[in-house]
Amino acid sequence: MVYLLDASALITAHNTYLALHRVPEFWAWLLHHADAGTVKMPQPIYAEVEDGRDALADWMKDAATKGSLLSAEAIDANHVQAVMARYGPNLTEADLVTIGKDPFLVAAALPNVAERCVVTAEGSRPARTGPRRHVPNICDDCGVQWITPVQFLTALDFTTGWAA
Repeated sequence: MVYLLDASALITAHNTYLALHRVPEFWAWLLHHADAGTVKMPQPIYAEVEDGRDALADWMKDAATKGSLLSAEAIDANHVQAVMARYGPNLTEADLVTIGKDPFLVAAALPNVAERCVVTAEGSRPARTGPRRHVPNICDDCGVQWITPVQFLTALDFTTGWAA
């Protein structure tokens, strides 16, 4: 399984319970799995975090982090269009701003939905429509597996003593 991280998963982890300076073991563990090819971030999603102005953005700008975590795989434009269609017809420029880079994340899972899983901190909101739809609901529509960050930690068995 390859876990594709949403920006929300890393931002939430860093800003709440797994800050870089509090639990450095988590970030080392994450890079370990990234080096193994188990955890990746598509370029547009990576850029969302890297463009920030905090310790997490600085960590993302590090060449070693980028070399490990950034997916080298190109995202098929047809897959992006297929995902965009799930937001509804006749999207405006303002709608595209609201949607952001999320379609690229879901599209990155489409080449092999049985072996790829999106990790997002966004909650499912099935009642939302149009550009306000959440990643889990778009994943469901596209047949893409998704899990929460806590489920991700469980799936890959994170512990602070993982390297021992």
